[in-house]
Amino acid sequence: MVKIIKKILFIFFILLILSAAWFVYEFNYAKKGSERTVVFEVKEGSSVRSIARSLEESDLIKNRHIFLLGYRIFFPAQSLRAGEYSIDKPLSSREILTLLIEGRVILYPITIPEGLTRLEIADHIQTEYAVDKDSFLKASGNPGSIVSMDAKAPNLEGYLFPETYHFPKNTSARSMVDAMVDQFISVFDLEWRQRAKNLGFSIREIVILASLIEEETSHPEERTLVSATFHNRLRIGMKLDCDPTIIYALKQDNAYTGRLRYRDLKLDSPYNTYIYPGLPPGPICNPGRESLKAALYPADEDYLYFVSKNDGSHQFSRTFREHQNAVNIYQKRK
Repeated sequence: MVKIIKKILFIFFILLILSAAWFVYEFNYAKKGSERTVVFEVKEGSSVRSIARSLEESDLIKNRHIFLLGYRIFFPAQSLRAGEYSIDKPLSSREILTLLIEGRVILYPITIPEGLTRLEIADHIQTEYAVDKDSFLKASGNPGSIVSMDAKAPNLEGYLFPETYHFPKNTSARSMVDAMVDQFISVFDLEWRQRAKNLGFSIREIVILASLIEEETSHPEERTLVSATFHNRLRIGMKLDCDPTIIYALKQDNAYTGRLRYRDLKLDSPYNTYIYPGLPPGPICNPGRESLKAALYPADEDYLYFVSKNDGSHQFSRTFREHQNAVNIYQKRK
């Protein structure tokens, strides 16, 4: 009887070893087939069992039971993250599990151009990326995430940092807004905050000034010159006479036709810098890194005027007489 028991235990032990070896092989074995990339989606709230079944039905794993057993043995306390995955066949069950647990989902690029208003960004992402416009406006209408830097902000205009972002499928508008604000906070670092303080400006005032610079010129080399002109005017109490501030006010009322008319210069709005001295009450767009930098580090010039050359560039002048000559040259040519 003892010999029989020993034989049974020995056989059981051998079977156990063989089963373990078979499991290890199957779990780490990549199912043979043509090499190709498959997009596999894990839906929010899916159970591990349903995910395993879908993987098997998609011919990505050989045996869902091996997949489930491997999950329970090696990853019992971890969850599989929802999202789209790019799976390069062939991969083993272990490799696919690792991919899903680490959440290496497909990321899609979303580019926010410099100089767009909050409303224009909402239109842009709805058109280009099918993100609900109203959801974006609601999320960006809450200034809570920037209150430590700008307690006066009624919304996030000016703080939606222009950049190329990478988001997984079905990213919420709230998450996108948070990413843009986080990027602004990262860019406007301690050095820049101290620089603003040294200039006697609040962060909000620098953002407003940068938004004017962003809208005034499309030529990178002119940003610091436009900044110097505005800084000089602000210092002596001279009105900024900035056309884009009026355009912004008209856009808020859906009254901008694409061309600024002479009568628009008399628009009674706090954004009309032809009437009201100093900076407008808020940013007129979301400025990029270089415009923010230009607002903080203007060129060492004593310009007080500039006029468009009608090719995107400007002629800068120190005196009103120089400016009038430039106006006669370039505006008459127009």
